[in-house]
Amino acid sequence: MNAETSPPRVAVSPPGTGSPDVIRAVPVRHPGRWVAAGAVLVLAAMFVHMLVTNEVFNWPFMVENMFSEPVLLGVRTTLVLTVLAMLIGVLIGIVVAVMRLSGNPVLSGVGWLYTWFFRAVPRLVLCVLFGNLGVLYNRIDLGLPFDHYWMPLLGLQTDARFFSFDTRDLLTPFVAALLALALSEGAYMAEIVRAGLQSVDPGQTEAAQALGMRRFTVLRRITLPQALRVIVPPTGNETTAMLKDTSLVAYVPLTTELWFQLQAIGNRTYDPFPMLVAACLWYLAITSVFMAGQHLLERSFTRGDRRARAGVKLLRVQGRN
Repeated sequence: MNAETSPPRVAVSPPGTGSPDVIRAVPVRHPGRWVAAGAVLVLAAMFVHMLVTNEVFNWPFMVENMFSEPVLLGVRTTLVLTVLAMLIGVLIGIVVAVMRLSGNPVLSGVGWLYTWFFRAVPRLVLCVLFGNLGVLYNRIDLGLPFDHYWMPLLGLQTDARFFSFDTRDLLTPFVAALLALALSEGAYMAEIVRAGLQSVDPGQTEAAQALGMRRFTVLRRITLPQALRVIVPPTGNETTAMLKDTSLVAYVPLTTELWFQLQAIGNRTYDPFPMLVAACLWYLAITSVFMAGQHLLERSFTRGDRRARAGVKLLRVQGRN
């Protein structure tokens, strides 16, 4: 019996006197639902009224500044930083995940050490740390390692360095911010990729190797395509988190970033609250676009599963008929 509908009323005629009357179903009343819906609508109306009438929001000032040239430049920098950090992070994650699953204890240990460090240190601390890396060396030299030790032993008075450049020319605020975010993301992606690879049945790898396929070919053509169905959803969440964490690079400091620009306008005009609302609206808009892209990507990866489920359902229906 369905718990949400009242039992149908059936007028049963005495045996042999004719067919029964038509069933007249009466729907169950839910007064509590209407009361709850009314309360929610009242609260929503109060919230909208507050948004419209509260002068602190200063909507004309917010709209005028949230589409200004510096803010649009900040949006572009945020998007570029997010995409590049995720691309580098995914590549690092794949390499580190393969290292951790390797039978080589050195590679596995280095992979674990990398994951442990960058997952343990907060991204805000990493941003500040990479923003101050220039204090370690004024110049960076490329050449043979430990040349100042072994060159004098060979009686040579020169060095084995072929190219050098000023650290400030290489480690710009954008590069420092990108390194901090990408290296941190690589550690999280390594765990996601490792979980995806381990979700594939090991028997398929053994079967491919029995056919003579090399390990890299098995990874590229057998294991990784199946693991992507497990990897894609959390990667979408990581992309959304990365977009929001780009606001941390204001501490590098990267002055062309969205959050830094909105803060600067708020501090300069002594009206910071509308700029805080503008930041929320920008992050909401960009995140919504990313989530739509994630949904489409997940659908493309699960297309085969949906077709298989539809085929099984059709076979069941045909079997019943």
